[in-house]
Amino acid sequence: MLLVFLIIMLVPPCNAPAAPELDLRTLIREVEDQYTGISSQALMRMQVRTEHWQRSLKMEAWSLGRDRFLIRILEPAKERDVATLKSGREVWNYLPKVDRVIKIPPSMMGGAWMGSHITNNDLVKQSHIDQDYDFTLLSETDRFWRIEGQPKPDAAVVWGKIIYQVGKMDRVPQRIAYFDEDMALVREILFDQVQTIGSRRLPMRMVVQPVDKPQEQTILEYYRIEFDLPLREDFFSLRNLKRR
Repeated sequence: MLLVFLIIMLVPPCNAPAAPELDLRTLIREVEDQYTGISSQALMRMQVRTEHWQRSLKMEAWSLGRDRFLIRILEPAKERDVATLKSGREVWNYLPKVDRVIKIPPSMMGGAWMGSHITNNDLVKQSHIDQDYDFTLLSETDRFWRIEGQPKPDAAVVWGKIIYQVGKMDRVPQRIAYFDEDMALVREILFDQVQTIGSRRLPMRMVVQPVDKPQEQTILEYYRIEFDLPLREDFFSLRNLKRR
């Protein structure tokens, strides 16, 4: 055994190619862009449970790149055609009962979107996380990476830090944890029901869990999603927001 050990130690190692360095920023961008691509159309259901009430919404959504999307409620009937438009870093809501378009002001960006545990700020800022944060690999196992995002000094962001747990096999998120400016954990998003959609691996369900209200949650489930559709920029307009 000693001889074997000495041979192993004395024989020079072969020049095996080095493993490619993990590009954390690119990986996080893949995670944040997983449901969009060049363009997309999706059918989904959002279920919201709070301490005092519950609601379930069936929705259709379209996206173009990172900065344009349109979401329209299909069910229930009393909320049909309520819609949200994002263009760049601005968000509008359409309320069909009063035929009114409302632009979300900066003071309301932290408010709940459609009564859920997702905020208007999430809709605007999420697609720019790879630009606004610097990333560090915290740890890894055979199954996943844990990556921390710290905001850049000049970035106007909400979260004090974000920690991603991303699966190695299919490079999809398993868990994302959000911390406030005092580094207290505020909420987690859990991803599951991973399916193959074309050439992509996607979690078809995400659960948003506020830490201070464990009895509450928002569940977003995708029924269908298609990518790289021939959508144009003028589809994401205030005029189309009001279409019924």
